[in-house]
Amino acid sequence: MLKIIIDSHVHLKHGDINKTEYSPESIVEIMDIVGIDKSIVFAMSTTTRRSIQMAYNAVRKFPDRLIPYVYALPSFERRVLEDINQAVSEYGFKGIKIHAGECILTNYVIDPVIKLAQEKNVPCLIDCLGKYKDIERLARTFPNTKIIVAHMGKYLCNDPKLIDVFIELAEKYQNIYLDVSGVILLDKIVEATKRLGAERLIFGTDGPHKKPTLIEYARRELDKIKNLPLTSEEKNLILGGSIIKILNI
Repeated sequence: MLKIIIDSHVHLKHGDINKTEYSPESIVEIMDIVGIDKSIVFAMSTTTRRSIQMAYNAVRKFPDRLIPYVYALPSFERRVLEDINQAVSEYGFKGIKIHAGECILTNYVIDPVIKLAQEKNVPCLIDCLGKYKDIERLARTFPNTKIIVAHMGKYLCNDPKLIDVFIELAEKYQNIYLDVSGVILLDKIVEATKRLGAERLIFGTDGPHKKPTLIEYARRELDKIKNLPLTSEEKNLILGGSIIKILNI
C-alpha cells in the first residue's frame, strides 16, 4: 500500500466564534513543515456557494496537495442542492461537509443531500454534535452513502460511553466511518481500530489552529496517531489509506 498522509479535516473557514479563515498558502505551509502530503479542505459558517468558491480557488492554486469538499447549508435565496450537485459533478469535489450546528439533521432538511451523495458516490463528513440517533437514522436510510462521523461523535468528548455508542453504530452499519480529529480519549481510537478495522478510521486535524502554534497543533494531531500502540499497517490506513479507498483516488 502506498504510504501517504492525508489530513481529511481542514478548514478554509472555521465554525469558531470569529469564523476564522485560513489561506491555502498557510495550510500548505503547515503541511510541508509537519509532513502531510494532502489535505481535504472546506469552508463552513458561510453559504454553500461561497464554500464552493473558496475550496475551488484553493485547489486551483494547489491541485496536487488539496482536495475539495462542498459545504451543505440550506438557504432561503436559492436551491443549494443544485450547487452541491454542480460542485461534485462538474468541479470534481470529492465529498460533502455537514455540520449540525448550522444545519439540522432532520429528514426533510438533510435527506436530499445524503441521497445526492449516495447517487454520486461521495462521502459525507458530518459533525453531529453527539446526536447519535441522527447518525443511525441516516446510516439506516441511506446504506450506500459513506458517512464519516467527525470527532468519533463529539468534539473533545470526555465521555467514553458516548464514544462507545458511535463505535457500536459503526459495528452495526458498515457505511459509517469514524474521523479521529479532536478525539482526546486515545484509548478509544485503539479500541475502535481493533473492533472495526483501521480502514474504518480516518485521520484529520480539524485545523488549522493557533494554539499552541499552527505548526505544533498539526504536529500534535499527527503524532497522536503515530504514537498509538497499533501496527504500522493500521497506522498507515488511518493516516491515509482509508480515505484513499473511500474517495477512490
